[in-house]
Amino acid sequence: MPKSLTKIWLGGLKRLFAIQTEHARATTKRAAKRPATRSASTVAKPSAKVRPTVTRDVPQRGARESRVRPRAAAWASGTWTRSFHSAPAAPGSLVNHLQYGLYLPSGKPLKRAPLIVMLHGCKQSIDEFAEGTRMNLLADRYGFAVVYPEQSKHAHAHRCWHWYDDTDRAGRAEARSVVSLVDALVDTHGFDRERVYVAGLSAGAGLAALLALHFPEHFAAVALHSGPAFGEAHSGIAAMDVMRRGTRQDPVALVDAVADVTAYPGMPAIILQGEADRVVAPVNAEQLTGQFLRLNGIVDAQGARRVGDVKEDRKATVTTRDYTRGGRRVVRLCRVHGLGHAWSGGDDAVPFHSSKGPDASSLLWDFFRHQRRADAARPAARAADGPRHRAS
Repeated sequence: MPKSLTKIWLGGLKRLFAIQTEHARATTKRAAKRPATRSASTVAKPSAKVRPTVTRDVPQRGARESRVRPRAAAWASGTWTRSFHSAPAAPGSLVNHLQYGLYLPSGKPLKRAPLIVMLHGCKQSIDEFAEGTRMNLLADRYGFAVVYPEQSKHAHAHRCWHWYDDTDRAGRAEARSVVSLVDALVDTHGFDRERVYVAGLSAGAGLAALLALHFPEHFAAVALHSGPAFGEAHSGIAAMDVMRRGTRQDPVALVDAVADVTAYPGMPAIILQGEADRVVAPVNAEQLTGQFLRLNGIVDAQGARRVGDVKEDRKATVTTRDYTRGGRRVVRLCRVHGLGHAWSGGDDAVPFHSSKGPDASSLLWDFFRHQRRADAARPAARAADGPRHRAS
């Protein structure tokens, strides 16, 4: 039996890597057909080597373009800092030096500025994630900061977050390290503690769900892109099964098994999923939606809607379903037509990002900017009429 389970795990990884390789080859062919518009000696990609507190100015917009025209420069016009944070050690472990990249927009006040936490997926670096999502360009436009925690290869050979192992030695410890980093950045730069948001792709979405579940007082909203449903997987093998098929158990019942819903302060959530995803089955998005409806008190323990309204809007590239309460959007599901396991509306030149579909980064910010954690930094009891959030 152990031998066959190992084969299943390795088979899943091979499929994931095969998709990445196929994407890279297709991108190279498309790039070769396009006429070059810029010299190959244009500003080089920032080094991925980590040094303690290394800060540099980022090339101005247009100084570095993707191979997929007319994509804007990923690094915008602000300041990119590569550093590490000494997070509290997990029980029985050494001090955790969490590597991260911090983007600060140019010419914008940092005091009371929002902060977005971006969690990459497997086989990604934070440089690639920043480039592929182009979130830094939005930061320049709207004046928020972005932090990109990076999983160490010592913790996982493929830089996967341990979202499925919710223990103090794995996923819970990684989530706690991210919270420690966020608190330190808020204290250092004076970011708005009521407007801290977390977003993740794939395994990063899995870790974002853990953060929302266990540390809701630190975040005003969560975004999950191509993420797995939570609560059932407790091992790598089980994680692959959830990714392929969704949870076998009732996803709403799983929420009640891992959280005290009556005391939970609520967490607005936007969930994005490609309908052609062959790595994380689209059923996961539907199950995640049900789970966050439960966490926000919109459905009961049987999954039946008890409050609020629902509206669905189908367009050429995406079908959107909004769950609202009191006129405020609480949970949004976006199903992107024809999109595989990739960031919607991203940079085709970067693996796990696709130009198909709407710009996910813009969708995230449009959702986030209306959310504020009014009771940030202190435990909150769930009010009788729902989560204690207010619109910004």
